[in-house]
Parts: sequence; structure tokens; C-alpha cells
Amino acid sequence: MPAPFPIPTEYRHKHTVIEDIQGLSISLVTASVGITFLASLGFITGQTAGIALIISYLTGLSFGTVFWLVNLPFYAFAWRRLGAEFTLKSILCVTVLSLMVDYLPLGMQFAHLNPVLGTVIFGVLTGFGLLGTFRHKGSLGGLGVVALMIQDRTGFRAGYVQLIADAVIFATAAFLFDARVILFSLFGAAVLNSVIAFNHDRDRYIAD
Repeated sequence: MPAPFPIPTEYRHKHTVIEDIQGLSISLVTASVGITFLASLGFITGQTAGIALIISYLTGLSFGTVFWLVNLPFYAFAWRRLGAEFTLKSILCVTVLSLMVDYLPLGMQFAHLNPVLGTVIFGVLTGFGLLGTFRHKGSLGGLGVVALMIQDRTGFRAGYVQLIADAVIFATAAFLFDARVILFSLFGAAVLNSVIAFNHDRDRYIAD
């Protein structure tokens, strides 16, 4: 999932275990519902979630299975770049999200879902879900850690790395899906990233 800002390894406001549990739980429920809306419409998004959705649509494998597998290589990078706590929380979050997205449709199905409404709900809910995981020193996986490592080693900014990755994902999708899917997917990604951009205040969580 998107991580358009460097993920802090030190926080000014330390969370207790109970605060982490409730914060991550709410974030995972929120993000899972958002992704369920998107998947129900057959649209995609950026980062590893987008890769997982494309593979899921093409192969018939569940999103949760593919998403969990796609994220495996990134944990090694996360461990080296951001430490054990961040990596272990991310593994837990990705695992729970994978299960929830696979099983939520058993209790939540749509006879009709307007694509504009569905993509807005996806962007808002998933955006706030991501914010919650960031603020409790976790993540929902993704290319962000690799982007940070490339920035460390080459000086090429992490945000640009992620933009290039998303451009490749959407360009690939353009050969596989019709224009309607791509346009709505881009709209949903724009809503999601706007939510993060307007609400992610990194300085509030970095130690002095």
C-alpha cells in the first residue's frame, strides 16, 4: 500500500500496547472495508495492493493470498531499514488485512454499487486505515521501504520511486483492463493519496 512519506522509526508520542492494539485494529477494519469496496467493483490501485488485485483478477486466486505472498520479499528490506518492531507489526497487519478482505464478502455483498461512490469510499477508508497503521509504527506492506532504501543509496527521492512504480502498475493494467477500469482506479488512487497528503503530519510523531 502507499507510503508517500518517509515512515518514521522514532515517535514523539509513544503508544502503549493497548493503544497499539486498538489503533491497529480500527485501522485494519477500516482499510479492509475500503479494499472490499474496490475489489467488488473490479478496480485496482497502486503499490503491492494493486499488484495483488491484478494477479487476483487474472488468476482467480483470492486477494488475501496474493497480497500476503507479494509482500513477503519486502519484510527483509523493512527489517534492515526500519527495524524489528516495524517489520513485525507490518507482518501482523498484512496477515490480518489479507484474511479480512477474503472473508468480509461473506457478510458484506452489494447488489448495486455506484462506481464513483465505491471508489470514494475506498479512498477515504483505506487512506485513514493507512494513516492509523503509520501512527502506530506499522504498515500494510508495499514498495515504500524499497523506495527508502533506493533513496538512501542513490539519493533518488523515495516519492519518485513510488510514482514510477505506480506508473508501471497502471501502464501494465492498461493492457489488461478497459479504459473504464483504469480511469476509476486512478480516481480512487487520487482520493486515497489526497487523504494521506492532507492528514499525515509526520513531524508530530518524530522524536526531538
